[in-house]
Amino acid sequence: MNFIEELRWRGMLHDMTPGTEEQLQKEMIAGYIGFDPTAASLHIGNLATIMLLVHLQRAGHKPFALVGGATGMIGDPSGRSTERDYLSEETLRHNQEGIRAQLTRFLSFDSGENAAEMVNNYDWFKGITFLDFLREAGQHITVNYMVAKDSVKKRLETGLSFMEFSYQLLQGYDFYWLYKNKGVRLQMGGSDQWGNITTGTELIRRKEGREEYQAFALTTPLITKSDGTKFGKSAGGNIWLDPALTSPYQFYQFWLSTADSDCPRLIRVFTLLSQEEIEELERQHAEAPHLRILQKAIAKEVTTRVHSQAGYDLAVKASEVLFGKATLDTLRSIQADEFDIIFEGVPQTEITADDLANSKDITDILSIGSKGEVYASKGEARRAITQNAVSINKTKVSDPAAPVELEWLQDRYVLVSKGKKNHLLKKV
Repeated sequence: MNFIEELRWRGMLHDMTPGTEEQLQKEMIAGYIGFDPTAASLHIGNLATIMLLVHLQRAGHKPFALVGGATGMIGDPSGRSTERDYLSEETLRHNQEGIRAQLTRFLSFDSGENAAEMVNNYDWFKGITFLDFLREAGQHITVNYMVAKDSVKKRLETGLSFMEFSYQLLQGYDFYWLYKNKGVRLQMGGSDQWGNITTGTELIRRKEGREEYQAFALTTPLITKSDGTKFGKSAGGNIWLDPALTSPYQFYQFWLSTADSDCPRLIRVFTLLSQEEIEELERQHAEAPHLRILQKAIAKEVTTRVHSQAGYDLAVKASEVLFGKATLDTLRSIQADEFDIIFEGVPQTEITADDLANSKDITDILSIGSKGEVYASKGEARRAITQNAVSINKTKVSDPAAPVELEWLQDRYVLVSKGKKNHLLKKV
């Protein structure tokens, strides 16, 4: 597998320094990407760069994932108009562990010669004094060179602290340290990182006293939607890789709701499907867009990789329960530990023994018994039933005067479906 050719057909190659492709074809080289622990979890915006490391390893090269325990204390000014919030050391350590665990899902750390490695730049920065760092790195990179970077120029008008200004020098030193101590010769990242990455290649060249470059840089395009807006966010914010922050169901639904126009790019960037497989899926999708074949393929591949096969299966089951053709038998089959996950975010109304005693028919249950939270009045509930718009536990209700005969899911819930919307009645 040719790493650069793989990136080209997938649309994942934005820029690279001269000689990078030739060096990658010549021998196995080590390459790295840095991840600053500004949150306890990575999100799908990070996933595009993680896939660079995945493809690098699949091509026979050695990937390094750097967790920025030191640089995370400062914050990268790239792509920002204001300074980041300062994080405590305790928060940074917590975030580092979360990111470290997530990266292990994508890379093989026991594949022999090209096994992935994980490093933390705090390990080498903690022993360097400020004066040592100025002598080690500061004397080799001019202020003129640093100010010329886009990430700096865009912030000079609004204000840039010396702390953030120094970020590119710290990242450049990361590359130099890895080059000297781990034999790393390639740094990769998103296209907004080009300035920081090339500061590293320049620092290595100057410290080594070479005219030619001994280290290389490569970037991938930032992922945006076809309408130009930022990719990776929903109405609730970032789509995280941590299931505690974004459930497998929410994660799966995000990909399933992708616009047709975005799918050709996303399926190339976020899945490992071959070119032939992708082109065949695109052909099938073009013939029957309503089946959402591309969306389902992306959702399956990415959800399985991030959340496991079990996570994907649970997400599919949740989708069928909430929006698909699930039956009462499907509801009965849901295990206790799955129930809360599937119905996370579904509105709930508590219903008491008195509510049940005072409800003479199903119309009462949907209005009086639910305190008006399902239907505001008996009349509204009755109209919905006669219009065939109500299901209880996935079974259509056709008679407003039907007696109260409820099967309690997990011994305490009843699922009421109002058209395409869902509501849980919880017995207390």
